Amino acid sequence: MFIKPLLLITLAGASLCAWTIIPDDARAERPSSQTQQFIKPLQESGGLDKEEPTGALTLKHAQALALLRNPELKAFSLEIRAQDARALQAGLFPNPEIEIEVENFGGNDALQGFDSSETTFQLSQLIELAGKRPKRRRLASLERDLAGWDYKTKRADVLNETTRAFVDVLAAQEGFSLMDELVSLSEEVLNTISERVKAGKVSPLEETRARVTYSTSLIDLERARRKLEASRKKLAALWGSGTPLFERVDGELERVAPIPSAAQLEGLISRNPDIARWTLELEQRDAAVKLEEAGRIPDLTVSGGIRRLKETDDNAFVMGLSIPLPFFDRNQGGLREALQRRTKAAEEQRAAELTVLNALTEAYQDLSTAYAEAKALQQDVLPGAQTAFDAASEGYRQGKFGYLDVLDAQRTFFEARRQYIEALASFHRSAAAVERLTGTELDALSNETSQE
Repeated sequence: MFIKPLLLITLAGASLCAWTIIPDDARAERPSSQTQQFIKPLQESGGLDKEEPTGALTLKHAQALALLRNPELKAFSLEIRAQDARALQAGLFPNPEIEIEVENFGGNDALQGFDSSETTFQLSQLIELAGKRPKRRRLASLERDLAGWDYKTKRADVLNETTRAFVDVLAAQEGFSLMDELVSLSEEVLNTISERVKAGKVSPLEETRARVTYSTSLIDLERARRKLEASRKKLAALWGSGTPLFERVDGELERVAPIPSAAQLEGLISRNPDIARWTLELEQRDAAVKLEEAGRIPDLTVSGGIRRLKETDDNAFVMGLSIPLPFFDRNQGGLREALQRRTKAAEEQRAAELTVLNALTEAYQDLSTAYAEAKALQQDVLPGAQTAFDAASEGYRQGKFGYLDVLDAQRTFFEARRQYIEALASFHRSAAAVERLTGTELDALSNETSQE
């Protein structure tokens, strides 16, 4: 008699459990389209995540390696997956509860043993009111998408760091080549002066000066070599490598394109992921407020089961309904906290916009200065220094100038070339900073401007 009702309750509980663990909205089990655009590139490595680059390395190749193998970026991608799992969990129904209760046993006289016991089997289910579950799922989905924006922000940082490190290697290569050229030239001059000293045409003091210049150039060459090696290691570290195997980097350091106006760049800061994310951030804070508002309405618990009266050998059904009375806790603190965080987010958005705008002003100033310096050195200083050095060298061979004149012209010429390399590197580093702050490549922006 008692087995059949008990079996029905058990089957009902199993059906309820099966229904509970499958959300009615399948979107909770899948990453959003916005999240998929961040995860998909990580799944299509094309073998770059396993091989160390050798030979010549381009900027695009270095950026691809950094995006695929940068440890910090991988950590952000794992956070996206964690938030996706959290969104799945937020969309699940609460589990039902089964309760077994035995009464009226182990007493005195007629209540001894289990002869007069009453056994109740009851199944309870919490029913969330005020749309708490969809609101909770909505909040978790927005947090998942925010994790995607965090990944995009870190991705932009990694690209910017890679570009700057690549420029440093490229400039260090040019600097090393310049110092190597200076060493060769100093050695050639030293040999020439040594021959003239042996012939009695010049004083031995000039040979001493030439030897000092040659030794100094060797020191500068070693310093340039160490700077190059350090910059190579810094670049390789961005894709998790401790030992760079590439031989050199290939790039156009002297490619200096005209820069857009400051007003044109300021109009693009909305593309910056640090700014663009705040639209979703405010939406997430609004969703948190709605969830806390729903928390003011208590949830309902419905229960039902069967009771076995052993004394009379009868069965009876029992039902129950419970709901908390919101006399004291009406989620006042939770709602107030959510509202304050919403206001805080609006202020943080304005602060982020001002921070990016100030950083863009500073980066644009550096970019403009480097552009003007590079152009002046290229068009005016370097040609003049080259002419003066050639004239001094030829005059020295003809006996018209002394060695000090040649040395001064040589120093001026090579110093101008060194400044030119530094100005070019500064221009490209500043350009990378501006691109990071505007979320736009300057080459593409220059093309758009020229077409207009």
